Amino acid sequence: MKQIIFCSFILLVAVGACKKKPKDDDTKVAFSMSDTMLARCEFYTTSTKDVKNEIRFFGKIEPDNNKTAQVYSIVGGNVIKINVELGDYVKKGQVLAVVKSSEVAEFQKEKQDAISDVAVSEKNLQVAKDMYAGKLSSEKDVVAAEKALEKSKTELSRINEVYSIYNLQSGSTFNITAPISGFIVHKDISSNEQLRADKSDVLFSIAEINEVWAMANVNESDISKVEIGYEAEVSTLSFPDEKYIGKIDKIFNTIDPDTKAMKVRVRIPNASFKLKPEMNATVTVRFSENQQMIAIPASAVIFEKNKNWVMVFKDRYNVETRRIEVYRQVGDQIYVSSGLKEGEKVISKNGIFIYDALND
Repeated sequence: MKQIIFCSFILLVAVGACKKKPKDDDTKVAFSMSDTMLARCEFYTTSTKDVKNEIRFFGKIEPDNNKTAQVYSIVGGNVIKINVELGDYVKKGQVLAVVKSSEVAEFQKEKQDAISDVAVSEKNLQVAKDMYAGKLSSEKDVVAAEKALEKSKTELSRINEVYSIYNLQSGSTFNITAPISGFIVHKDISSNEQLRADKSDVLFSIAEINEVWAMANVNESDISKVEIGYEAEVSTLSFPDEKYIGKIDKIFNTIDPDTKAMKVRVRIPNASFKLKPEMNATVTVRFSENQQMIAIPASAVIFEKNKNWVMVFKDRYNVETRRIEVYRQVGDQIYVSSGLKEGEKVISKNGIFIYDALND
């Protein structure tokens, strides 16, 4: 099918080439692009742009550590239920796991004792006031009863604050909850596990990944070539056709003694959550060389006979095959050191067909 389309296009070129250019001398035959050919081609007007270079680094995707949370258990006990797995999305306040603990029962006892102490202190203060009014006790007794009530209320307030901070419930169970919304990126807990009260290991790690970091390793020889603000293009093995554009926003001015590399950070929007922490990433950094050249799309250049050519379009009757010198290609853009001037129009799509028609 492709061969049929190609042959048809060449036929259109050949037919167009046989058209007569409207001149006084009707016997002179010139090349002409038909309306169909014009519709299938795209054109680009050359312009002078800053010359950019690029250098490629390798690294990995990491979550923003300002948007991560480590989750611990404040009590020891037996894990009776786990509600989430690695990679799950959780909302703030969602119960991640349930622990049955005697320590929670002790907290509840302390709260009940504090509530009772407040009730007793209030009653004692009222008795002291009544006795003072009946001249049966001194003002000192009233002051002492007031201080006792204040102390018991302070203790109750402290316990209520502990309940609020750790979201303690009545009974002997403790709910381990998510402090932020995000994805579970680390999990180190299992059902029926016995948690020690002094265990300080992280049970869950939660990260928001609507924006992630690409952390690239820069070799010592390339350190002088990177600066904050340089444009960076990030790609991954999982999605090789998708390019994520960002800028270097931080340079970590230390050298890893093992890799002998310095790290740079590129922030990347990740609204689709396709980029996952620990993914391998390729970071292509582009920077200016502080000079200007004619820049054209790479699709406009035709390579044949070890030379680079472009089709310079003036009008449908006047298309020139011109040799150019390529300085460098960066992405889909080619910088031309000679052969083109600013403001000239080149065929940037399907120019190969016009080249074949004119040069075969």
